Amino acid sequence: MKPGIRPRGGPFIPVSEITLRASRSSGPGGQHANVTASRIEAVFPVDESFALDEAQKARIIRKLGPVVTAVSQDARSQTRNRDLALERLEAKLAGALAVPRRRRATRPTRASKKRRLDSKRRHSEKKQSRRRPDSDFD
Repeated sequence: MKPGIRPRGGPFIPVSEITLRASRSSGPGGQHANVTASRIEAVFPVDESFALDEAQKARIIRKLGPVVTAVSQDARSQTRNRDLALERLEAKLAGALAVPRRRRATRPTRASKKRRLDSKRRHSEKKQSRRRPDSDFD
């Protein structure tokens, strides 16, 4: 069992800040599914976190909302579903905390300009060759 999660680009968040709820899983599983609470829902209230600073909290709230949840009911085991739910929560938080790189403006190269103009010229010639010939019967 994991002691917490560390989203890429963020701090370590202990499991004590994440609420883990178990419930009965839907879907196939036979008699086993009727008696075990193997579905796990990991709920992370962003505002109540001590691990995140204010800028990180604002970024997550803007992208995912004030409460981030992840659910797992893939495995038959409750502990495996717990780990899967924490991994999914970690991935969601990592995506929200990732700061996209700024785009640097570039100019098209001379060769790319030449290719574009050649293509336009060829396309224009193809269209012109399909036209009806001019009538010179004046």
